[in-house]
Amino acid sequence: MRQLLAPALLVAGLLLSGCAGFQPLYAQPGVTRDLGAIEVTAPAGRTGYLMRQHLDDAFAKNHSVAPRYTMDLALAEARYPRGVRIDNVATRYEYVLTVTYVLKDLPSGAVARRGRVRVELTYDSADQPYASISAQQDAQDRATDEAARRIELELAAWLGTTAKVAAK
Repeated sequence: MRQLLAPALLVAGLLLSGCAGFQPLYAQPGVTRDLGAIEVTAPAGRTGYLMRQHLDDAFAKNHSVAPRYTMDLALAEARYPRGVRIDNVATRYEYVLTVTYVLKDLPSGAVARRGRVRVELTYDSADQPYASISAQQDAQDRATDEAARRIELELAAWLGTTAKVAAK
């Protein structure tokens, strides 16, 4: 046992020494605060509602502070039949959600950042109508959750870089 412990400690020491200077993204000053101060404006409809909810959750929306940014969203959805049976009925669908966002600084309204996120996923289509509707709604929920996660990462990286530049 002692013979295995020494090499393991050596490898762990080498790995940790390679991480010198590493700082987690959310340890940058202001990243979490600025994400929580984004007011999201989404289009009407189920997908817009889901998108706004997932973004508020991803940003850890702080309702007790005045918004520093506003984010306008534009959504584009498409559904393509895949896995067509011999009777020309699709057994699977591909759902594509494209989210375009514009982040504006408040109160000036100047555009701070623009971006676009595209999420593609598939879901099964059941012969029962309500099961098929449920599967499609689940796909919308999963796609909006993934799009919100990607937007959060893009903005956190941007805010982290901006904070580093501002600190210098």
